[in-house]
Amino acid sequence: MMLKFLLAQAKRFPWITNITWYSSIFTAGDLAQQKLHNKEKVDLKQTRNVAILAFSFHGNIFYLWLRLMERMFPGTAPGNVLRKVVCDQLVITPTGVSGFYIGMSVMEGKHDIFAVWREKFWDTYKVAIIYWPTVQLINYGLIPVFFRMAFFGSWGFVWVIFMSHLRQHRHSSENLIKNYGTK
Repeated sequence: MMLKFLLAQAKRFPWITNITWYSSIFTAGDLAQQKLHNKEKVDLKQTRNVAILAFSFHGNIFYLWLRLMERMFPGTAPGNVLRKVVCDQLVITPTGVSGFYIGMSVMEGKHDIFAVWREKFWDTYKVAIIYWPTVQLINYGLIPVFFRMAFFGSWGFVWVIFMSHLRQHRHSSENLIKNYGTK
């Protein structure tokens, strides 16, 4: 019953439903990242910043992007799905990564808002070009259009754990993968 209600709302109010879902799950990823690293106290200011960034920037741009991709390359034909995924990797992935690092620096009042971006962008992008194409192949090929943002946001939960961790620690993505792979 509840699932039917949520699906009806997603179809009836696609923008706000999808943005809210995406922002909520993205924010939950930040909280999970903080708990995974045994922080005694959750940094609610950081989580608030992630929530604001997700709702004001990421959710909107990804929602509009998914709509644009469907208009430019409609349907689930393999060629169109592949075109969407390639466009994702070349345009929206670097935009999303940059928006996260720069946006968080702006909200934290950093003097050099590009410092974290310069330090972390390429490590993050290297992981993104492995992680996101698989997610988006499934998303564009199998998920109904009205539910793609929610699917994308669910995978964003894992992604924000990675990005938040990388942003707060001084090691590269290769070391992060190696360290987690041996546990």
